Amino acid sequence: MSNLYSIGFGVGTCNEKGEWLEVYFPQPLLSPSEEIAKAVTGVLDISGGNVAVALEEAQLQPLASELDAAGAGEQAAILRQFASSQRPLVAVVLHSDDAPQSVPEAYLKLHLLSHRLVKPHGTKLDGIFGQLPNVAWTNKGAIDLAELPARQLEARLKGELLEVACVDKFPKMTNYVVPKGVRIAHTARVRLGAYLGEGTTIMHEGFVNFNAGTEGPGMIEGRISAGVFVGAGSDLGGGCSTMGTLSGGGNIVISLGEGCLLGANSGTGIPLGDRCTVESGLYITSGTKVAVLDDKGAVVESVKARDLAGKSDLLFRRNSSTGAVECLTNKSAVELNAELHSN
Repeated sequence: MSNLYSIGFGVGTCNEKGEWLEVYFPQPLLSPSEEIAKAVTGVLDISGGNVAVALEEAQLQPLASELDAAGAGEQAAILRQFASSQRPLVAVVLHSDDAPQSVPEAYLKLHLLSHRLVKPHGTKLDGIFGQLPNVAWTNKGAIDLAELPARQLEARLKGELLEVACVDKFPKMTNYVVPKGVRIAHTARVRLGAYLGEGTTIMHEGFVNFNAGTEGPGMIEGRISAGVFVGAGSDLGGGCSTMGTLSGGGNIVISLGEGCLLGANSGTGIPLGDRCTVESGLYITSGTKVAVLDDKGAVVESVKARDLAGKSDLLFRRNSSTGAVECLTNKSAVELNAELHSN
C-alpha cells in the first residue's frame, strides 16, 4: 500500500438514508508520499483496493498526529478542523486509477481535475453518471430530490424561501474549487471537474463541462463540451461550440491546439492542431466536404474534414458565392495534399 494513486479527506452531505449526495475535498492529494500512504492506511486499517471510509471523531487526532510525523502538516490541520464539525466525514483512498465506484470516489476525481492535479482524460471517469445522484442544489446545500418537498414546506413555515438553483448530477465548480488566476463571469456555467488553466477567462455565455477545459490563457465565450481540451492562447467566440464525446463526437477526442480561434456561432467536430481558425457561423463535422485551396485560390483536392483532423495552420471558411466549405493553409495546399496521402 506504499504507492497510492490518490487520497482525499472530505466533508459532505448525506440524505436521510445515509447515502452520499456530495463531498467537498479541501486539499486532495495525487500520488501521496510513501510516508503519507502508510500513515493513512495504518490508522484507518485499509489493506487494499479503492475505498471510501467514514471518518469517526476518535480517528481524527491519531490520524492528524501520524500525518504530522509524515510531513503532511496541511492535511493534519484539515483533520483537526474536521473535529469541530457535525457533518458527515469521509476518507477516500485510491490504490489505483479505476472507474469510480461510489459518490465519494467520483467527487475526489472531479476535485483532482479542478485542482489542476490531472488534466482532462488524465483520470478514469467511466460510469460516473451512474454513480452520481441527481441532486437539488439549493441555498441550504445539496438536498435529495425525494426530501425536497418536505424541506421546502419546512422553510416556508419559518417564513423562509428554499431557493433551488438547479437540479443536476454535477454542482458548479466554484462552490468547491476556485483555481488561481481565472475569471468566471457566470459561475453556474462551469461544472465541478472542469480544468481551467491560469489566465483563462470564461465570459457570461461560456460553458465548461467536467473532464474538459483549457490550458490557459484564453478567452472562452462558447461551449467546451465534455472531454474537450483547449490549448494555450486559443479563443472561443460567442455562441461557438465544440463537439464532445457526450454530444455526438463518439469516441473521437476533440481538442484545439495552441493559438486557435473559433469564430462566433461556429463549431468543430474534429480535433484542430495549432493556429487554426474556423470562421464565424461555420460548423465543421467529420463528414463535412472541404475543398483544399492552394495559395492562388485554386481547388487542389476535395476531402472530408476528418482527413484534416489535428493538422495545424488551417483556415476553414465558407465560400460566400457557392456555399462550399474551403480550407486554406499557410503551407502550400500541394504539400498538405501530399501529407494527407502519406498518412
